[in-house]
Amino acid sequence: MSDVMQSIRFTNQTLANRFALAPMTRTSAEPDGAPNEAMADHYEAYAKGGFGLLITEGTYTDGGASQGYANQPGIINDAHIDGWRTIVDRVHAAGSTIFAQLMHAGSQFQANHYTDQPIAPSAVKPKGVPLGIYGDQTEWKTPKSMTEEDIEFAIRGFVQSALNAKTAGFDGIELHGANGYLLHQFLSTYYNQRDDRYGGSLENRLRVVVDVIKAVRQAVGNDFTLGIRLSQVTVTDPDYQFPEGEVGFRQIAEAVRDAGADFVHTTDGDVRRANFIDGNKTLADVVAEVDNLELIINGGIDEINLQDCAADFPQALLAIGKKALANPDFVQRLKDGKEIVDLDFAMLKPKATITNELAWRANQVV
Repeated sequence: MSDVMQSIRFTNQTLANRFALAPMTRTSAEPDGAPNEAMADHYEAYAKGGFGLLITEGTYTDGGASQGYANQPGIINDAHIDGWRTIVDRVHAAGSTIFAQLMHAGSQFQANHYTDQPIAPSAVKPKGVPLGIYGDQTEWKTPKSMTEEDIEFAIRGFVQSALNAKTAGFDGIELHGANGYLLHQFLSTYYNQRDDRYGGSLENRLRVVVDVIKAVRQAVGNDFTLGIRLSQVTVTDPDYQFPEGEVGFRQIAEAVRDAGADFVHTTDGDVRRANFIDGNKTLADVVAEVDNLELIINGGIDEINLQDCAADFPQALLAIGKKALANPDFVQRLKDGKEIVDLDFAMLKPKATITNELAWRANQVV
């Protein structure tokens, strides 16, 4: 246990240990996206619980179609910046580092404070149905295919929200390029059916992702940590695979590195799942082989397998999701040898809000 508990240098950060809080949607901001006291308490609890790094929930990036959920936090104006600054200060005071995850919903759009019309690479609905724990919408809307002006607007949103995160005191940012949100949609041959310079070949499908990273890097400077979360699977499609397979994913990893990303955060249902159409490597295996690119791994990591995961990827951070939600003091419990409980999904009903989580906890027998 000592290796994972020791401090580690990650990008230009010195972290207390190798544990990261995975980003998890909490839909608990004010209706206009402003972070609030409940969110501050929420993130502070994970910092006090021992996590070396916290990654925020997906935070929307512009006043157009980027917001995907009701009560999703934003980072696009002074009120948002002020709310996040309070959270950052409390996390820092508790001894942790914190990155803002920046997210554009694209076609995975359940509610938006600014518009009723989702936009996406192509006019393609997500598979399946929206997640009930994030909203009341029962069917996906058909998105509008993005024009070049829409793409430029979205890129500018990522850039400005990155600058806003830096102003709020965040230690770095993570772009959300996974789980079926906008940047992932451009990479996906299911969502991206364009026949212009943004569609078709993997090089074309990468263009928006690369342009966002380059623009953000230029804006925030070389000393501010910048990474991207990547997956194959989406929120409603656990079977999607890039047609280019393992070779293609290596191309993606190398492209984001060359554009200016410091790290890739891989996520899957199981970090050890080999889910390419060819070969027997995992997402994390591929990224670990790419020079000058640091790694965060996520997917079913818990107190049982974390030592094996840590040994397999000795320089990577371990991002904990479900077990962290059930145990905000997960890291401290490991240190103390205390019981770590499983997530009870009743905590997320009827909606995955902090208020409902706290109500569930209040009803538990101590």
